[in-house]
Amino acid sequence: MANLIIYYSRKGENYVNGDLKRLEKGNTEICAEFIQKAVGGDLFEVQTITPYSESYNACIEQAKKELREKIRPKMKKYLQDISQYDNIFVCGPCWWGTFPMAVFSVLERLDFSGKKVLPLMTHEGSGMGGSERDIREICKGAAFGKGLAVHGADASRSEKKIAEWAKNEI
Repeated sequence: MANLIIYYSRKGENYVNGDLKRLEKGNTEICAEFIQKAVGGDLFEVQTITPYSESYNACIEQAKKELREKIRPKMKKYLQDISQYDNIFVCGPCWWGTFPMAVFSVLERLDFSGKKVLPLMTHEGSGMGGSERDIREICKGAAFGKGLAVHGADASRSEKKIAEWAKNEI
């Protein structure tokens, strides 16, 4: 079984347990790497052409605007074909109750027929939000595994939890 791990992760200024802190590596990237270590697979990092603001507060305002206006940011690179993969992990932070619109920019171009999609969301209190509903609308033709919500501040200590989930869901 071939696995693909698509993820968007925010480095730098982030909201962590009620405070703004600088992260050298984003919480979602840590989780994506734990998935790869547990079940193998290729990593695909979602990267926008125009980076989000370094300021966390400015970033979340931009994310809110993208969500409200259904804006799909342009990517540095898109996936063209996922036919060689059986399982697609989709990982991202919870921004206003769902995945960042940049994740949807990548997903909307792909054919998910016959694939199993497994969502993972990092958050600071909102869990999966409406992300599972939203991803079902975008990944037409896919089967869906149970999503996993990981408290962002605990991401680096969640390897066992993430590995067990990934192994059980594929």
